[in-house]
Amino acid sequence: MSKRNTQANKAAARERLRAEREAQAKKDKTRKQLVVAVSVVAALAVVGGISYGVMQLNKPDAWESAADAKNVTAPKNTSGDDGTTVVIGESGAKKTLELYEDSRCPVCATFEQGVGETVSKDVEAGKYKVKYVGATFIDNTDNGEGSKNALSALGAALDVSPEAFMEYKAALYSAKFHPEESDDKFAKDSYLIEVADSVDALKGNKDFRKDVEDGTYDAWAMKMSKTFDKSGVQGTPTLKMDDKKITAEGSENAPMTADEFTKAIDKALKA
Repeated sequence: MSKRNTQANKAAARERLRAEREAQAKKDKTRKQLVVAVSVVAALAVVGGISYGVMQLNKPDAWESAADAKNVTAPKNTSGDDGTTVVIGESGAKKTLELYEDSRCPVCATFEQGVGETVSKDVEAGKYKVKYVGATFIDNTDNGEGSKNALSALGAALDVSPEAFMEYKAALYSAKFHPEESDDKFAKDSYLIEVADSVDALKGNKDFRKDVEDGTYDAWAMKMSKTFDKSGVQGTPTLKMDDKKITAEGSENAPMTADEFTKAIDKALKA
């Protein structure tokens, strides 16, 4: 073998080795770029996921949106700003009983079960009118929705008629249907409709059902709740006439029996 062939072979070998090293370097560079790109994409996905999660957490829920609504659909048989004035009874009745209640309130249920029928009879007789102010503060204690949802459903009943409203309110507070305060049962539309089926004017009423399921009066309920918040009333049930609290004799609390109530209301009517 000549020296020339030997040198040529060595040169060729060196050239192949250089080419192989360059090819390997390219592969390594490409692999590194891919790793970096994947890492960046993954990081962006994580950041994007976190951002989306934060956005979702900060996104107002349906009730917050209802509270901020500028356009409020008020039920029939209402008046005042956003329909938050609800007065039931004969227009000729000189006195008005203001009644402040929260649908989840267990003491309100006790009041309605003991006194509600007397109130309804007095209103029908024209003894006085009732101005209803609904509250939702119990929902705030457990992040619930039942007070708000029941108030919205009461709006749907009021849209049917004042009588349907009063009967539905009585049914919600009844021993049969009123849940424990810790049980947010009124948050379920299906349960509110079940209660409504005990009221003749609401049983099978498709318009009422649609309004409950669609949340037609959710914004109205939130405006009504704000009306309660602005009233200065600290608890429920609270009864007032001529801006004075009506309480059981010798007590600071609302009367819980028909006899206690009649004595207290008669005294207020004479004042």
